[in-house]
Parts: sequence; structure tokens; C-alpha cells
Amino acid sequence: MQLRFKDPQFAFQFLRVLGSTATRQCDVGEAWQTAERIVDGDFESWAREWSRTAARLEATADACLAAGHRVSASDTYLRATNYYRAAEFYLHGNSGDPRILEFSSKSARCFEAALANGDQPHEFVAIPYEGTTLPGVFYPAANERRRTLIVNTGFDGTVDGLLPWAKAATRRGWHCLTFEGPGQGRVIRRQGLPFRPDWERVIASVIDHLVARPIVDSERIALLGASFGGYLAPRAAAFEHRIAACVANGGVMSFLGARIPKGVTREQFVHAILHQPEQVNAAMREAATRSPEARWGQENGMYTFGASTPAEWLKKALDYDLTDVAAQIRCPMLVVDVEKENGFSGEARKLFDALTCPKTWCYFSDEEGAGDHCQTGSPSLGQQRIFDWLEETLRPGLPC
Repeated sequence: MQLRFKDPQFAFQFLRVLGSTATRQCDVGEAWQTAERIVDGDFESWAREWSRTAARLEATADACLAAGHRVSASDTYLRATNYYRAAEFYLHGNSGDPRILEFSSKSARCFEAALANGDQPHEFVAIPYEGTTLPGVFYPAANERRRTLIVNTGFDGTVDGLLPWAKAATRRGWHCLTFEGPGQGRVIRRQGLPFRPDWERVIASVIDHLVARPIVDSERIALLGASFGGYLAPRAAAFEHRIAACVANGGVMSFLGARIPKGVTREQFVHAILHQPEQVNAAMREAATRSPEARWGQENGMYTFGASTPAEWLKKALDYDLTDVAAQIRCPMLVVDVEKENGFSGEARKLFDALTCPKTWCYFSDEEGAGDHCQTGSPSLGQQRIFDWLEETLRPGLPC
């Protein structure tokens, strides 16, 4: 959807902000007024205006809380969280930019305050993981043994952005655990841990944490991966067989697949990455001067993968490929695709075709307002179809 901005990357990110209105993480009017002040395609303008709006709302929320208006404070903190997240989004070209930690810390502070003063049951958790911990939030549906959904974000997501999935889960009687892993959120920003391709090691720690809770039905744990999580979740499911059902929204067979230039074969592109890195760097840097989307992709890729050049990032990305492991997935899989997939075009079908486990295809179209990446403009429709599948797949009483 081309909302406000002509640049497709800015238009999509604005849609991402607006799409969170359903869970009170945005007000359309204040978001639109913020967007009106932003210069199309200008990263600095984007950061300045979203942080300006976020700071105003944070101050308002603080005043509401001081006056004893907890509901107003919670709602306002929640919107400030989202706007601070948006403000930080395009800053990764300089990993030393102090605003990365400033805005992400303020976003986290507002999110914690929003939940603390709201009515959503929750528990902030530190998940033990290889000598450190991963931040997460456990949302119980009730104080009894229930099905549980783990929600795995992707290339640029944060734990606060997973709140809509948690709300959708608990309303349906599911417990929910959201978390940030290596390459994501505070784990890359504060702990400096980049993405890793063997994501089953991450999910094993998450499930170890979950099954220690008596209220979690360890036989009915589902995993949902959003965006790049559409690679991470199936990768985990191929090796971690405590996962009873898995959703790839949308499916990703290969991280590199959607980044191969037109007119170039995969073999040619891989050869260039491995043997002609300077040529690859020059071509990608030139593309970044013409396209905010290309620039952001490279900058965020290098930042979250721990690479110093575009070619080094792509070399690391070669390991994120399910070709040799997709057939090892045993649990039922839901593979989601959208009509105008802008991040991993064509990858969902490749993954679906490679699966040998019980599998279901789920497609969203432009006509129904859900044709953008991860149903960004229509989250309620996305949740309806995905949770309907989850509930039918892991119905109580059915063997897993």
C-alpha cells in the first residue's frame, strides 16, 4: 500500500506503524501528522520526527501516571514504544550512533511501563542461553496447563512488536512467549550477539525455559516465525522435535534467494560473493545510493549479522538456507505467503514444495487488504487464519 510516501520502503514502514492501531500501539491521526513532517526517503528526517512524537507522548504518559491515570498512562506509553521503535529503525548504518541505544532503551522503558499499568497479564523473563540470557515476555492465559505459542520475530523486529500475537493468543486461551534472540532487539544492541543460522540452539533454550513451567502443556508447544522468522522457525523445527506445530509467516527457503540480482544465476552470484567481493561491494553500495530499501537492507544486514561489508554480510547469509534440512521437519507446518511479498518473494512456495511433513498453504491477497509482507496492513485477518489453523492442528485431545 502506498500510504503517504512514494518510496516503497518508507510507505511499508509507515503501514507497519499504522497496522498496530488494532492493539492500541498507534493513533492514526498523530502518526499521520508525524509522517507529514518526514521527507520521503530521508533517514534522518524519519528518525527526528518519530522520536519527536515519541518523546511528547512519553512525557504525557509520565504526567498521566503521576496524576494516577493508569489506563491513560498505559495507552500512551504503548504508542510511545512503537514510535521510538520506528525512530531507531534506519540508524544502523553507523553502529556507534548513540541514538540506537537511546531510542531502543526509551522504547523498552515505555513498553515495560505500558504493561505494568495495563490489564494484560505478563511476566518479563530472562531466558538462560549459552552463558547469558535472552529477553522475553511470558503472557499467561490462565493459571492452568494450556497450549503455548512461541512467537519468533525476524530481521528487524523487537519484542514489543509481538504484543499483537500475544493478545491474540491469550484471548483464545493460549499462553504465549515472545522473545528476542541473537541479531534481534536488545540482544544485538546491548549484548552484541549477531544472528546465527542454527536457530534450533536458540529455540532449545526457549523451550527448556517453557517446559519448566507447570502451566505449559509440553506436548502442545507451537512456534510462529514472522518475516525472517519464516526461516528461523522452520530451521528450528527441523531439529527441535518438541515443537508440535510450526508457522512460517511468510516462508523463507533461502535468505539469499530473494536478493539475487535479475539476470544473474544463483551460482554466478555466489561465485561473485566468494571470489569477487570488491565488485559485489561496489555494486551494492551504488544501489544503496539509488534506493532507500537497498540501503536499509545492507545497513541492517551488516549490523545484525556482524559484518563489515555488504559482501561479508551476503557470505554469512549463505548459511541461512533450508534446502538440505526442510525434509527433516516432522511437525505440521503452515506456510504463509502474500500477494506483494517485498522481502522474500517466491521463497514461501519453495519452502512449501520442499516439505514432506503435514503441510498447509495460506495465501493473502491485495483485494482483502492483506497482500503486504506479514499482512502488515491487516493483522486481525492474519491472526484469524493462522490461529484457526493452530487451534485445529493442536486441538486438546488430539495426539501430537
